Amino acid sequence: MSMSGTLARGKKFGTTAGALAAAAALGSTLLGAAPAQAAAAQPYGKVLSATGIKERQYPSTDAPTTGYQRQGAQLGLRCKVRAQNVGGNDVWYQLRDRAAWVAAKYVANTGPVPFCKDVQRFRTADGAAHQGARG
Repeated sequence: MSMSGTLARGKKFGTTAGALAAAAALGSTLLGAAPAQAAAAQPYGKVLSATGIKERQYPSTDAPTTGYQRQGAQLGLRCKVRAQNVGGNDVWYQLRDRAAWVAAKYVANTGPVPFCKDVQRFRTADGAAHQGARG
């Protein structure tokens, strides 16, 4: 083989190796710039009852009323517990932005709502335990 053939092959190899190195560098740059995963959407609920619903201090119809929501109102939902049965549904939602509960019977949720991890026996503001709440 002639010297010019070896030189041509060397240039070709150098060009190919340089292109591969550049592609690898570009690929790692693109991988490093991948967008972060979006946070999971927090669930919302929409009030279904034509007469609206009452917000409660704890998950029971015996609990003091802390507010009222009209039909169609959108509520941020933090978590759910099983407590007093209301019309065949024993799930209650804790609202995300305030210390209040609503019966799930009258709320359509937009996605899965987690069970309240830290609720074994729900305590009201005055410290009394609500025996029926399980989360």
